[in-house]
Amino acid sequence: MNAAFLLTAILQGLAFAGLGYGIYISLRIFNIPDITTDGSYALGGVVTAICITSGMHPLYAMSIAAVAGALAGMCSGLIHTLLKVNALLAGILVMTALYSVNLILLGRPNLPLIDIPSFFTLIPFGSALSKSIFALLAFLIFITILLRYLLKSDFGIAMRATGNNEAMVRAMGVNVSSMKVIGLSIANALTALSGSLITQYQGFADINMGIGIVISGLGAVMIGEAVFGKIIKRNIYLHLIAVATGCILFRLAIAGALSAGVDPNYLRLITSLIVLVIIALASTKKKQVI
Repeated sequence: MNAAFLLTAILQGLAFAGLGYGIYISLRIFNIPDITTDGSYALGGVVTAICITSGMHPLYAMSIAAVAGALAGMCSGLIHTLLKVNALLAGILVMTALYSVNLILLGRPNLPLIDIPSFFTLIPFGSALSKSIFALLAFLIFITILLRYLLKSDFGIAMRATGNNEAMVRAMGVNVSSMKVIGLSIANALTALSGSLITQYQGFADINMGIGIVISGLGAVMIGEAVFGKIIKRNIYLHLIAVATGCILFRLAIAGALSAGVDPNYLRLITSLIVLVIIALASTKKKQVI
């Protein structure tokens, strides 16, 4: 793997941190396999592309993308809590609907962002590469600190308790349904931000960019947990750092497969196999502990 290929994978991993955090919140905190991720990731990219090409400031465009993702998550949460639809099915319904929404918004299958100001061009100094590194690191640090503050707050503790013991939290007077809706909204806002960054980094938005992305997020979370092991058990910061590290390692694994000569048409198959191996190893480890 040459240096340029390696660096590209690392940068993509940094941009995927928002996706990893979104999966962490929905799956690890609320125990909800949220398939809305596939749709909200593409939605973030589509909204960003439309806003930027209309002349909007990239930061405003990213903010609107995050709000759009939050609304998608809120829809899944409301379908699950108000209509009592299974969380997995609710996510599938919203994800399917979002495909049409993205196509209607974009008006075409893809939209290029050529010579248009982006989040990466806001840095007034350095080369294109150094700008990308600085911008993505700043984004990662910002959302990590923000999430750590949220999850350590009283509200965040109530969120985490909802996922651990829903009956106990309900008995304490906490509105469990509201917690789930807000949690899924936050998760999908983070996912949409990740889609926004990837769109700006690669220079185009595509309505198919979110297909199967939930598997990548799941793989990143599990790799991070496997690497950090038990030391992350009671430390929120380490949990978040583990997820971000997992995103980078997962992209490096994909890049390694491509550099080894694997046909890009088999990329989703390789992704699924990587996640399957991680799950199998984690399952084997649990059995050995028991």
